[in-house]
Amino acid sequence: MRGLKRDGDSTPGRSPKRVTLSATTATGGVALAALLAFGVFAIGCSTNTTGTRDEGAAVVATAEPAAPPTSEASAGPAEDIDPVALLRRDPKVSTRVKADLKPCSANAYPVDTSYGNLTGGTAPDVVVNVMTCDDAVGLGTYVYRESDQDHQYENVFVAEEPAVYATIDRGELVVTRQVYAKGDPVAYPSGEDVVTYSWADTRFTERYRVRNNYSGAVGSGPVDTVPAPSSPTDN
Repeated sequence: MRGLKRDGDSTPGRSPKRVTLSATTATGGVALAALLAFGVFAIGCSTNTTGTRDEGAAVVATAEPAAPPTSEASAGPAEDIDPVALLRRDPKVSTRVKADLKPCSANAYPVDTSYGNLTGGTAPDVVVNVMTCDDAVGLGTYVYRESDQDHQYENVFVAEEPAVYATIDRGELVVTRQVYAKGDPVAYPSGEDVVTYSWADTRFTERYRVRNNYSGAVGSGPVDTVPAPSSPTDN
């Protein structure tokens, strides 16, 4: 019939079969391109490994502001504080302690100094312990606070007795006093009292007191004989 071309004809022109194949190929190419475009879109939306985003703009992480310093952190060493000069001009320090306040070697005095917030003031408080040079036995402990009027350090706590020592523990004053019985050597007291003080209004008040008794067998010299262990008793 006129107008129809068979696959085997040599007449120039495309057969219907070849036209059908070409259309199928073109359609597959378009579908493949669309699939690739969708894959790129999906990958771009799921870079956070949690799937595609539902809605909203991306969240930008920002650093949290630093926390303000606390009163404990701001209680650094006080400037221009000479503990030895502070003790010597303090009328509350006894004459006996002032007489023992001498350098152990060169300009090294037997004085321990601690700084911290004990009384809630704007300046750090100062705790000073005076000891002996030979055996470091405490002779006295003192707490100084900056005055609100003239900004000079004033004595607000005194403890003068043998073997006394004070420390700062979480905003409280902890004073340790060695307890000696008759005949106790200096190096081996019978016990100790640990007293915790807190600042209230204008002075320190006692809050806790703990008594620790030491064993008399420790430090009393070598043991001459050691008893043999007892054998178990047969029932």
